Amino acid sequence: MLLTLLATAVSVVFLAPLVWALFTSLKSETEAVEVPTHWLPKEWTTQAWSAIFETGNITNWFVNSVVVSVCVTFVVLTVSALAGYGFARTEFRGKKALLGLVMTGLMVSPAVLGVPLFTTVQQMGMVDTYWGMILPQCAPAAMVYILYKFFQGIPHELEEAAFIDGAGRWRVFFTIVLPLSRPSLAAVGIFTFIASWNNFLWPYMVTNNPDLMTMPNGIATVMNSYGIQWAQLMAGGLMAGLPLIIVFVFFQRQIVAGVAHTGLAGQ
Repeated sequence: MLLTLLATAVSVVFLAPLVWALFTSLKSETEAVEVPTHWLPKEWTTQAWSAIFETGNITNWFVNSVVVSVCVTFVVLTVSALAGYGFARTEFRGKKALLGLVMTGLMVSPAVLGVPLFTTVQQMGMVDTYWGMILPQCAPAAMVYILYKFFQGIPHELEEAAFIDGAGRWRVFFTIVLPLSRPSLAAVGIFTFIASWNNFLWPYMVTNNPDLMTMPNGIATVMNSYGIQWAQLMAGGLMAGLPLIIVFVFFQRQIVAGVAHTGLAGQ
């Protein structure tokens, strides 16, 4: 009973900002800035929700965020799984040096790489393109390390039995290793999708075309152009956060299992 009460209290703390944002988005702009503030609207209105669709191309921004996040997640899963398995199960010259080079990426902040990445993307002619937003997000060292450590824990006997039966390296990878890695792959995919969806800085740097903006950039542009309209800001924030809430509701078991399997629970 004590744990239930504690969990309820923690849940209320985490849900309170979302409830506040929802109620504020259903207020008029005048009522949203009234002092003292109050939770429930005096007059319920969907004016803020209508305004964000009228003043900004929010549908296009939503589609852009989906395209970028899904593509980044797919490429990261592919690259991280292949790299992690290669480091964990194969031997080649320079393996330790290359693994150390990859691990140095854990110590470098993405913000530090902003200028050199932008210069590279600009020289390749990918500014204001989907590829310019997608490719620089597709090599996270942390995801490679997570899958590398998980692959190390898979018993060698499973692979050796498959090799004896005539299976090749690729068949072992796709038919044995990947099915056993579903919890870790799900965790990596979910973490990557959330990080890409919430990424504001890089799409802001590499995109000037309003038609290619993602949700965080598009909402920020509308707010800068029309001033801070708090009801619209809350409505836009809820729209941007809705896919992440849906992902968590439907994949919470995979998130918990992935955290347990990847060793992130203690962090």
